Amino acid sequence: MIDHLICDCDGVLVDSEVIADRVMFETLSANFPGLDFEPVVKTAFGQQTSRFLEGIEKAFDIALPADFLNTIEHQVELALAASLSPINGVRDALQRVTLPAAVVSNSRMSRVSASVRRAGLQHVFGERVFSAEQVARPKPFPDVYLFAAQTLGVDPSRCIVVEDSVAGLNAARAAGMKTIAFVGASHIPDGYADALRKMGMTRIMKHMDELPALIDAGVRGEFGDVQS
Repeated sequence: MIDHLICDCDGVLVDSEVIADRVMFETLSANFPGLDFEPVVKTAFGQQTSRFLEGIEKAFDIALPADFLNTIEHQVELALAASLSPINGVRDALQRVTLPAAVVSNSRMSRVSASVRRAGLQHVFGERVFSAEQVARPKPFPDVYLFAAQTLGVDPSRCIVVEDSVAGLNAARAAGMKTIAFVGASHIPDGYADALRKMGMTRIMKHMDELPALIDAGVRGEFGDVQS
């Protein structure tokens, strides 16, 4: 049985990953014009920005400016304010879901709250918004999902999570939660759904209008012990 719905934010509620990736690529390229960051930036989704930048430094053997993280975050905020849009159909889908819903994200709390507001989803989530800033380790560790479940007073095994990234799906599964993989955002690469199936993911959703029926099935207990 399922008691609570939990959604990732970027790439699930708002189509923000493609915007953040563009800002990341442009900012890195401006600082290091001789390097090709495009392939690695495409792998950024689902990662906490600070940890992704640490990986960039190691992969390219470079030292980023001391204020680079703040620069990226600021530029992403400006870009999101100018052009962020909700995932197609997400408002209608969430309004048709009968369970209480929460947001759990690797992004900063200020960004998550702003994205929920820009998507017009405050009435759906209320104060049930959580960020990896609140825990020691971000996704793919389960910390933020476990923290959310504890705060909400719900058993993790009775939560179902909608995630777009492997890191997020693994975090939710490690927390003991059931998962749905959403592959309908604009940043999702070709063949991603097939790759998820090879990893054992069976609940894969291309369009948000599929969500209410999946949640209803979980509420009826039809998922059993299968996590994804």
